[in-house]
Amino acid sequence: MRISEQTPINLDASSVRVAIVCARFNEPVTRALLEGAVGALKEHGATDEQIEIAWVPGSFELPLAAQWVADRSDIAAVICLGAVIRGETPHFEYVSHAAATGILRVSLDSGKPVAFGVLTTDTPEQAFERAGGKIGNKGADAALAALEMVHLLARLEDSSTPL
Repeated sequence: MRISEQTPINLDASSVRVAIVCARFNEPVTRALLEGAVGALKEHGATDEQIEIAWVPGSFELPLAAQWVADRSDIAAVICLGAVIRGETPHFEYVSHAAATGILRVSLDSGKPVAFGVLTTDTPEQAFERAGGKIGNKGADAALAALEMVHLLARLEDSSTPL
């Protein structure tokens, strides 16, 4: 086996239709994540017509909506955005776990990239730092991961294309 150079990352969004499922709970944070995701997609060639946005009540509801849009043949990838901020009860653990495992299941069941852009933080300040603050925008990061995976899966499917 020969270890080759790393394949260049393809982030071209010009021919990709993407659905973004965004939680309304903690909306100031999730709206910032959404702006980051849309901005990243447009920066890489997507148009408004290629991006569909669906709002759900909270992060717990992300997997079901993601499943519905992932089942559509015109959608190449789904980006799930949410913010679960730790409180005084175990609710944080339940919602975080359900969102993470549900989103993973949708990706595996659909065979499509379903990006995990759900923040799980201890404080609102930490959430805002990750939603366009000094740590960056995890919504944008999720969008770029989705684009990269769309193109990687296309390469993996085509046996004539080297990995």
